[in-house]
Amino acid sequence: MEGWFPSRAPSDSLIPLCSPQEAMRPTAVALGSFDGLHQGHRRVIAAVAAAPTPGLVPTVVSFWPHPRELLYGEPRLRLDLPGEKLALLEPYGIRQLVLVPFTRQLSLLSPEAFIEQVLVGELQAREVAVGENFRFGHDRSGDTTSLREIGERHGLRVLVSSMLWDGSERISSSRIRRALAAGAIDEANRLLERPYRFSGRVVRGRGLGRQLSWPTANLQVDGRKFLPQEGVYAAWVRTTSAAAPMAAVMNLGPQPTVDPLAPSAVEVHLLDREIELVGRDLEVEPLQLLRHQQCFASLEDLSRQIGVDAALARRLLESRSAGGVGVAQTPADEGRDATEQQNS
Repeated sequence: MEGWFPSRAPSDSLIPLCSPQEAMRPTAVALGSFDGLHQGHRRVIAAVAAAPTPGLVPTVVSFWPHPRELLYGEPRLRLDLPGEKLALLEPYGIRQLVLVPFTRQLSLLSPEAFIEQVLVGELQAREVAVGENFRFGHDRSGDTTSLREIGERHGLRVLVSSMLWDGSERISSSRIRRALAAGAIDEANRLLERPYRFSGRVVRGRGLGRQLSWPTANLQVDGRKFLPQEGVYAAWVRTTSAAAPMAAVMNLGPQPTVDPLAPSAVEVHLLDREIELVGRDLEVEPLQLLRHQQCFASLEDLSRQIGVDAALARRLLESRSAGGVGVAQTPADEGRDATEQQNS
């Protein structure tokens, strides 16, 4: 199973991330991709978790990889990677996240065979909750009507939740992605009903930021994570050792002035703080898009603009406090001993 499994649950997680063979049984299943875990998703999950049936394990079941990746070769970037989803599911009473490996063999199963082999057979499901637009089985031939009909023959209780609407458009993962792709962080957060975040490991760079007097943390982010529009952002940053957020300005995208041929990257400059970050994991919470990518006439012009970006980010972050460490304060567990903030 390790070949297809994207990541294992953190050791301190209360919810296991597992394969169907490892799952606790029997189950009450919320079935779907639940990417973003927005309000509509939570309604489906609540159907099996809010008042769990005694003896059944409230379980979220999703496919990995996304069916369209396998069937049509379409890359499907995720709002939440499986490991990130564990912490989001925990408050809602879910006891495990099960990832079903989506294979061509599975894609050929009829709706009835899918229910018999996967839901009833492998997961010993007694209840299953889905959204009203749920489709399953070969060529997406199964819907909620067939799920109810087939489920009844197998003693499977089916719970169908209606879609939620926001204005004239339904709440959906696609709508959240569109907001992020436009750099509309506030709109994405409103639809998510939580802050959008992503994580990465700090790797050593070439030191270009330090040469400009703006040292940056270069983040290596999982390529399957959906990132917002390229540009410069005010952002909050957290380390694994300090839950309190630190103020930062982030550049997401290429470096058109210093290296036009370089690939897109994520660089974070901590405001008024010097910490050694190489090798550490950072969680980034973009707050607001400050400007789009630009190519400057000189490195001096670029450095001046970064100063403007940093000042604007500082004002925004001070006015919209994340409830943690102030912009110019040092976290209790993050001393100023390090000689460099970072590696770039």
